[in-house]
Amino acid sequence: MSGATHWWWIRHAPVPGGGTRIFGHKDVDCDVSDAASLRALAAVLPQNAVGIVSPLKRTRQTYDALIGQGATLPPPIVEPDLAEQSFGLWEGLSWPEMEAADPLTYTAFWADPTRNAPPEGESYAAMLERVGAAIAAITARHPGGDLVCVSHGGTIRAAVATALSLAPETAMAIVIDNLTLTRISFVEGGLLRGRAGAWMIRGVNIPSRPA
Repeated sequence: MSGATHWWWIRHAPVPGGGTRIFGHKDVDCDVSDAASLRALAAVLPQNAVGIVSPLKRTRQTYDALIGQGATLPPPIVEPDLAEQSFGLWEGLSWPEMEAADPLTYTAFWADPTRNAPPEGESYAAMLERVGAAIAAITARHPGGDLVCVSHGGTIRAAVATALSLAPETAMAIVIDNLTLTRISFVEGGLLRGRAGAWMIRGVNIPSRPA
């Protein structure tokens, strides 16, 4: 659509142990050995886009790997507010380890897990507000262009939730896998001649290649 600002979100490559542990702001390496998936993603990304990563190195490693597989991308802008949710003292732990370390805090967290914060971390509701504000600011700075952002599962989930005005609890139903593409577009002035929202959902959790 002419005049729209297009976001191309990619979740970073998998982190070893990421299926059982929560890393949050912990700055860990990712595994970029899946050349076929990276090459498939690189082939569909636009040229002349603005590149964006979070401050966590797994996003920059994935971004560089996409370039290595043929993506035409400029040096990326680092956006701190597009980082993953902070899990504070729980980062690097599995859920059973969190419970064993502090059963009372763990039980209290699960009473309202999207609005309660992990110890010395942030709640998902707070993260959703942070990411939403960052998306609005970045979109305003780059109207009418393409934005390729390598980020995190929680961040991309928050982007979709922002576009659809979802509550934090509802947002948690959105699945974002590693090395998948999610596309949303902002339409200045809104849809339906200004009588509907301003965001279009073009695809969520699109596989980098057929299963």
